Amino acid sequence: MPYLRIANIRVDATEPETQLPRRVAKKLGLSEADFARWRILRKSLDARSRRALRFVYTILVELPEGDLIERCLANNPAEVELFVPSQFEDIEPGCEPLKQRPVVIGSGPAGLLAGYFLAVKGYRPLIIERGQPLKQRVPAIRAFEAGGEHDPENNYLFGEGGAGTFSDGKLTSRMTGPDVEWVLERFVDCGGKPSLVYEQRPHLGSNRLPPIVRNFRRRIEALGGEYYFGCRLEGLDIVDGGLRGLHTSRGYVAATQAVLGIGHSARDTYGMLLDAGISMQQKAFQLGLRIEQPQDQVNRHKYGRPEYLPLLGAADYTLTAHGQRDIFSFCMCAGGTTIPSVSEPGCIATNGMSNSRRNSPYANSGIMVTLEPHEFGSDYVLAGMELQRRFEMIAFALAGSNYSAPIQTAADFVADRTPPKGQRLESSYQRGTTALNLNEVLPPIVSAAIRSGLPIMDHKWHGDFLAHANLLGPEMRGSSPLRIERDTLSRQSPACRGLYPVGEGAGYAGGIISAAVDGLLSAKQIVRQFAP
Repeated sequence: MPYLRIANIRVDATEPETQLPRRVAKKLGLSEADFARWRILRKSLDARSRRALRFVYTILVELPEGDLIERCLANNPAEVELFVPSQFEDIEPGCEPLKQRPVVIGSGPAGLLAGYFLAVKGYRPLIIERGQPLKQRVPAIRAFEAGGEHDPENNYLFGEGGAGTFSDGKLTSRMTGPDVEWVLERFVDCGGKPSLVYEQRPHLGSNRLPPIVRNFRRRIEALGGEYYFGCRLEGLDIVDGGLRGLHTSRGYVAATQAVLGIGHSARDTYGMLLDAGISMQQKAFQLGLRIEQPQDQVNRHKYGRPEYLPLLGAADYTLTAHGQRDIFSFCMCAGGTTIPSVSEPGCIATNGMSNSRRNSPYANSGIMVTLEPHEFGSDYVLAGMELQRRFEMIAFALAGSNYSAPIQTAADFVADRTPPKGQRLESSYQRGTTALNLNEVLPPIVSAAIRSGLPIMDHKWHGDFLAHANLLGPEMRGSSPLRIERDTLSRQSPACRGLYPVGEGAGYAGGIISAAVDGLLSAKQIVRQFAP
């Protein structure tokens, strides 16, 4: 049967989705009985008018062959079209023998989906992860939040699922197509809500991601895959320009094919790769501060009418400002908490997360600036990473060397005004805060840009953005400050055949879904060439 795609079906946010078939039938000039099946392709919220928030849907309808199709197309030429659903390219395995099973380095989104696809296709991958499984990782994070020691191998950034496991669970992506759809469907298979595949801003929550990540692992293991936890990559065995094996903290692993999904915070691994001759280049990256506001304040501004809150939950926002240079909100966590994004002792950096209910009284978001390579201060390929580390160490020392977070009111920061000694400010950050002038924990060019841009954001909200807002920081892990080079077609490192750099850590992705798709595409390359 042919399909029609119907766009721009606008309904009041208070209207239940059960009314959608009636809306679709009316738009097409049909009865509900005329179409065989229907499903939502896209759902977004139009919040431009707070008097009447509306959901905007794109719907796929399956119709029988005949005059109905022509009639529908003639009546709605701008918003109804014939549609052929895109098909996922399920690669047939190649013929070249593979001496050892493929290895996936890192269990974040890129490594996880690469490992899953390889397992489904019969390759029994080995996944090595420097951190611990969730059963040990979650208690370690809770102990650290309660004031315990920092574990450099088992924390918010390292461990089963990588940094993505505790990154708020946003599954938004600018990418579209069958690979994105396939990844989202796998998240649903492993425990995500079905609406993930069509919501404009799908959100799982940091409490829902761990069981989903665990379900991925169980499926990989059931298909013959294996995990080595507490296994850090320490060296590459390269012979004649090709990979022969991996030196790890658990010993030597023979491998000619390895997916390198180390994440953007494995600084020691970056250094090892550089020493091994793996080609890299500097890359622009994002850094800044995290802003916290009362969630009620955001809800009032976004919704206008209180009856929308029970229907839509905690409100989020996306803001940009073109001041001295562009700044933008990043990883906005409605009803969330600010957390220590720390991978090394003696450093402090912030990030945000929220659970599925988004029921914290705080909203938080990164306020970010893009720093270009010529602003790193050196041509050294790891200069951006060293810049991150330097300011994280400054923040740690100024805040008391105890993983408390530097904090300041937005008004004082914009005025470059040192806060009163001993000032106490409310925050969701569990390790405690220390009032400081945050201009001291950022490169001057970055702090100046944020001071210039925040009043513009506030003006867009008619003076309601900075009221009651505090800033914490620094936020240094917005993206990787370097890119590990790879061939465009083979997706392998030009310095090492069989090594596939992927995901955020390699500089090719900017979120859970884009990283997952990047890992999937490299797994496809292995399948395309080799037999299981």
